[in-house]
Amino acid sequence: MTTSDKSMFKYLGKPRKLVEGDIKVTGHVKYAADLKLPNMLYMRPVLSQYAHAKILDIDKSAAEEMPGVVGVFTADDLPTKDKQITSRNSAILAKETVHWRGQPVAVVVAESELQATDAAEMVFVDYEPLTPVIDLMAAIEADAPLVWPHGLPSAENDLSSAHANVEKGESTGSTLPPNVYDSAHYGRGDCAAGFAAADLVIDRTYRTHMVHQAYMEPHACVAEPDPLGRSLTLHTSTQGSFMVRDEVAALLDLPVSKVKVVPMMFGGGFGAKYGIIEPLAASVAMKLLRPIRLVLSRSEDFLATTPAHGMVVKLKVGARNDGTLTAIETTLYVDNGVFAFPVGSIGATLIGGYYKCDNLSIDVYEVNTNRPPAGAYRAPSAPQITFALESTMDDIARELQIDPLQLRIRNAVDTGDLNGTNTAWPEIGLQDVLAAAQAHPAWQDRQTAENEGIGIALGGWPAFMGPAGAICTVDTDGSVAIQTGAIDISGVNSSFVLVAAETLGVPPEQVEIIQGDTQTGPYTPNSGGSQILYSVAGAIENAAGEAKRKLLEIASDEFEVSAEDVELAEGFAQVRGVPDKRVSIGELVNIGRSRHGGIGPIVGEGNSAKPENAPGFVVHIAKVSIDPATGKVTPRQFVAIQDVGFALNPLLVSGQMEGGAVQCIGFALHEAMRFDADGQLQSGSFMDYDMPRTDSTPMIETVLVEHPSPHGPFGARGIGEPPIIAGAAAIANAVKDATGARMVELPISAEAVWKALHSAR
Repeated sequence: MTTSDKSMFKYLGKPRKLVEGDIKVTGHVKYAADLKLPNMLYMRPVLSQYAHAKILDIDKSAAEEMPGVVGVFTADDLPTKDKQITSRNSAILAKETVHWRGQPVAVVVAESELQATDAAEMVFVDYEPLTPVIDLMAAIEADAPLVWPHGLPSAENDLSSAHANVEKGESTGSTLPPNVYDSAHYGRGDCAAGFAAADLVIDRTYRTHMVHQAYMEPHACVAEPDPLGRSLTLHTSTQGSFMVRDEVAALLDLPVSKVKVVPMMFGGGFGAKYGIIEPLAASVAMKLLRPIRLVLSRSEDFLATTPAHGMVVKLKVGARNDGTLTAIETTLYVDNGVFAFPVGSIGATLIGGYYKCDNLSIDVYEVNTNRPPAGAYRAPSAPQITFALESTMDDIARELQIDPLQLRIRNAVDTGDLNGTNTAWPEIGLQDVLAAAQAHPAWQDRQTAENEGIGIALGGWPAFMGPAGAICTVDTDGSVAIQTGAIDISGVNSSFVLVAAETLGVPPEQVEIIQGDTQTGPYTPNSGGSQILYSVAGAIENAAGEAKRKLLEIASDEFEVSAEDVELAEGFAQVRGVPDKRVSIGELVNIGRSRHGGIGPIVGEGNSAKPENAPGFVVHIAKVSIDPATGKVTPRQFVAIQDVGFALNPLLVSGQMEGGAVQCIGFALHEAMRFDADGQLQSGSFMDYDMPRTDSTPMIETVLVEHPSPHGPFGARGIGEPPIIAGAAAIANAVKDATGARMVELPISAEAVWKALHSAR
């Protein structure tokens, strides 16, 4: 989108602050944990102390006698007792066996939070410990104990589909190793011939660990049953209200029309909040027919939710002396934890889809361990595979003495090239992003002092999309209400108001976004996968456009001119070229309501269903310094360059990019869920779980590249996932530049850097 294109808009493309920013900074926002209903009870889970064990006995007697306790329940006490456990969502309470440290085994319900917490300490569970499978690669050894001796229970839902559209690969055609519940192969060409034609081959293994999403607001939910048990309302912090409704309705054998999900103000999720605790709260509420509140503590949240997958990536890449890639061969081992949450196909799409290569072989193995069930975390699998691929590309450039950015420009895919699942990329702007990186002073004028290094990496995201609806109403005071079922997890409402304002010709201050529940809000997809703005903004534009059509029709009658001769601007309708002859849109609404046989109230409905995705690409440039005495890595500069299609609200787009950059630093240098050999989590609180802080985060510069999507609203693309993808690889490459040592494991520890520095001497 060029500058001249932007000039045609009055509001779009201009920065605007969060519409709910004032109530947030003043502390007036009400989250799920703030909700108090009459006759409400409080619930505390009792979590397994073992990663794998048989449940021999649960002694509830002491807890049941404590003050304020209404009930202590196990799986057999709840209306879901006959439901099979197949996923984290359906793992309401453990039955017979626990499969990870932190699995809910029982719940205590009391008249107060404190009473429930105290009583939970008095529930005594007798276990028979079983041998856990903790390490990803040990899990696939021939003699490994089995996480599921009788096979992984069949899952009905694949929540990974909430984040990206990807092709399913072919079966590997061989007997699977132990604890591998699924595998896939993708390929083209002849890798053996490709490696034979290469002048350089780099073959290396990379490893990343499980990472927690580390949102500020823990999982929270209030379940409110109908007094007669015929329906249920869930007030919850979630990214997918319709998904949660369907899941809970199925588990409780209720029609979806009898389950209403009311999304509350969202305190962060990054892919983790898709109905983990709602089924438990709902089951207990329907058991007691009283409202139940469940808010996880921070340690419970670390133990009982769904962190990002750990991965091992075996990668072999061949190249000619001129930098042309001849073959890519990789095996992805994905730690799903206890259940099935396959993301290897997304990783395959990307690891074979950043660069042109005729010879490609990708094998994916989805592995079970006795770790917490894995889930989505902002661009699931993308940071992990990008770390591996971009580290290797950096070493190819060094070995061949080619500028690392030039190597990427030479090989990078463009529109129509194949990705790793042999699907052609739709319209993409990767080459534009690379050109912006090449022209940026951080790369053009790069200089390093002793113990400093600069690294670069690219990354991309296939994006997702889904059908969406919206309703626009205009009132007699000229105010505009946009009703949608979309959940605002990233400030997207502050862009939606600009879409409606631009379409209707009213100031953004006159537009309000009303988030409906699953009974009142038009259907929208889940808030994940970089799809909400791309999917919903078009529906809002169409709904506002329909309201505009009705307003223009009324105005044309009033002015006695054709509707084409009327324009809407600043909340008024006027004849083009005659600005002194105008009527407020509020007056037009009043006219429409008062005329018999006329248009009636101004209500516009709009739908949107995109025909293809709008992938987004980034390039990250990072500069670091190394303390040679300790090996500590300190980021000094970070530049995030991203194709956003068209930034409807540049302020919020830059904010998304900055937040993703900080998470990149976390992936690169800080964050990991560490487990001991028995599966006990050793970093289960914000005291132990290392994250970036202000004193370890540099100023982050954002560069918005606008290569319009042909189907996006006003050319916009989804922007939520790409900001987290390339930064860890860029930092690893900067460490290599500073030390000469290639780090193959994330996060990069000071100890590993110190050892590399001293072993090289």
